[in-house]
Amino acid sequence: MKGLILSGGKGTRLRPLTYTSAKQLVPVANKPVLFYGIEAIAAAGIRHIGIVVGDTHAEIRAAVGDGSRWGIKVEYIEQAAPLGLAHAVKISQSFLGDEPFVMYLGDNLLNKGITPLVREFEREKPAAQILLARVPDPQMFGVAELKDGRVVRLVEKPKEPIGDLALVGVYMFGPEVFESVNRIAPSVRNELEITDAIQDLIDRGLEVRPHIVDGWWKDTGKLEDMLEANRLILDTFDRRIEGNVDVESRIEGKVVIEAGAVVERSVIRGPAIIGSGARIIHAYVGPFTAIMNDVEIKDTEIEHSIVLEGSCLRDLSNRVIDSLIGKNVRICREPVKPSAYRFMLGDNSEVGIRW
Repeated sequence: MKGLILSGGKGTRLRPLTYTSAKQLVPVANKPVLFYGIEAIAAAGIRHIGIVVGDTHAEIRAAVGDGSRWGIKVEYIEQAAPLGLAHAVKISQSFLGDEPFVMYLGDNLLNKGITPLVREFEREKPAAQILLARVPDPQMFGVAELKDGRVVRLVEKPKEPIGDLALVGVYMFGPEVFESVNRIAPSVRNELEITDAIQDLIDRGLEVRPHIVDGWWKDTGKLEDMLEANRLILDTFDRRIEGNVDVESRIEGKVVIEAGAVVERSVIRGPAIIGSGARIIHAYVGPFTAIMNDVEIKDTEIEHSIVLEGSCLRDLSNRVIDSLIGKNVRICREPVKPSAYRFMLGDNSEVGIRW
């Protein structure tokens, strides 16, 4: 089998962060989301992966390289415009050939991996195997309707409810899918929908096997889901202290402090991770917080947040919570009068001030 990872989306729900960074490279628990998908496919024994890329192709190529760090081979497939998941399959046919393949959306996370599912697919050899999860807001997803354990209908973002089983962003296909992606027409969104391609397989009398996922699944396209995924993954970590922690600091619970980090006169309460080169000075880092490399947190409290490389939070009078802070951001309180707020914010920024 081969792997196909889709990493061409624009990440509009994470703007302004994704104006300057690929959404698949935003870190969860200090690791780019995309890397979790690569690791899951490699763990299933798949050694040849194609990555469909768009406007952010240079950044993704630089981060992933040739795949050798995972013991795999990576090739890149350029998609000129985001014209749908089925379109991504269509343009990848020359890479995939006649082999069955796993398609993994690059901003999705599955906590239990896909190895047993790949083995099941290889053993049963259906035309497709789809992963499903129950969701409270099915109108936001492609949704499957089952009858007697079989998939009978799929609808992309249904306006009228047909059930609560959403398509998880991991699919397994045989070569039969290529005829379907070439048969379907663009949707009202002017995209070739993967739900339409799978429905075509069903209409042709081919087997589409459903599998309801065991454990959590997250589509990290929104801030809330990214913070929740960060929380879930941090809670799986074991305590590991490799950086420098002074005697006045207190480290509680599942905390990872990478080599080269410095913690002085601070409290870190896990689950949390502090990246290499970070400086935590007279600060509080609370549960479910991921601090990336070379970040400075000084005279500040923060929890349930993600802070990217090179940023600085200093002298803040109120605790920072539920936040995703980009690279090289500086947030500080200026010791000048009159007291005032001073901002320089990009498009689609959001600032919450609580009293």
